[in-house]
Amino acid sequence: MSDREEIIGSIIDFLIYVGIDVEDASLPEKTFLPGIYIENGRMLIDRSRLLFPGDLLHEAGHLAVIPSDIRATLTGEMTLSWTQMEPIEAQAMAWSYAAVLHLGIDPRVVFHPAGYKGRSAAILQGFELGLYIGLQGLEDAELTLTPTTGLRNNCEPYPAMIKWIRD
Repeated sequence: MSDREEIIGSIIDFLIYVGIDVEDASLPEKTFLPGIYIENGRMLIDRSRLLFPGDLLHEAGHLAVIPSDIRATLTGEMTLSWTQMEPIEAQAMAWSYAAVLHLGIDPRVVFHPAGYKGRSAAILQGFELGLYIGLQGLEDAELTLTPTTGLRNNCEPYPAMIKWIRD
């Protein structure tokens, strides 16, 4: 088994474990991200078309941070308004960074050069320096704690997670 296949397998096992429905599928050539499609809150994955395994974690991050009643209705590209989408994008980045660290995978698998409109390296550097965009939203969703809240409650803060998927 190749490293790529091991990473994909680890990510899929993790997503299933945290409660994100994942299904192997034969997808059309054109999807929002190659090899990934969201259908009724489930991730359909075409491993033969998947370009970047880390994209699985980022897209799962979107699903994980959205309330469950909305999650189940999502199909295709996210169709929420920009004002709703902007904080969810930041939370998905923070979620996927915590997930990649939890899995012991190089964060560059998620923050690869082809992602984030060419800003992957800068975003990753910010996370490595402790500048956690999206963290407050994750705490508000009761998924993790900020360093201040964690210290005040004697609990491990982000990137440790309390839970991985929003109710």
